[in-house]
Amino acid sequence: MKFELLDSERIFEGRVFTIRRDNLRTPDGRTTKFDIVEHHGSVVILPIDQDGNLLLVRQYRHAAMDDLLELPAGTLDSPDEKPLDCAAREIREETGMAAGKLLELGKFYLAPGYSTELMTVFLATELLFDPLDADADEFLQVEKVPLAEALSMAEAGQMPDAKTLAALLMARPHLESHLK
Repeated sequence: MKFELLDSERIFEGRVFTIRRDNLRTPDGRTTKFDIVEHHGSVVILPIDQDGNLLLVRQYRHAAMDDLLELPAGTLDSPDEKPLDCAAREIREETGMAAGKLLELGKFYLAPGYSTELMTVFLATELLFDPLDADADEFLQVEKVPLAEALSMAEAGQMPDAKTLAALLMARPHLESHLK
């Protein structure tokens, strides 16, 4: 079932995303408008240390007006940046650890009803202390949580962050050897 794009206009350009308004013809011939957030992609990382702990970050999320416990993540610096390079940088910025191994697990759309943001999931192991400066607007607290406990917290609704939940679900088949 295809929608026909009649025209499109940019209505906002921001630091991280652009918003466009698309005028579409529906399969039954009507016209409708969709506002779309254009985003050039992001990554989410599951860093697991040698003791079987998942490194999570707690940070204030203004839209939620709360401190959320979530997996480290970040936005590609440009449409040309490779997700692997972004993940290698973001894990160092957000947790202070570099990954000896970064395994790509898959991709998912964060909010396909209104956004083009495609998020790539990485499992990070063989962690070594190698920090980079955090972004100026990020105030993060790293929390080590045993992997089994983190999975239980997610299943109990104690991590209300969509990317964290989706990444944990995608990673589950790869986590058995890390569960203690």
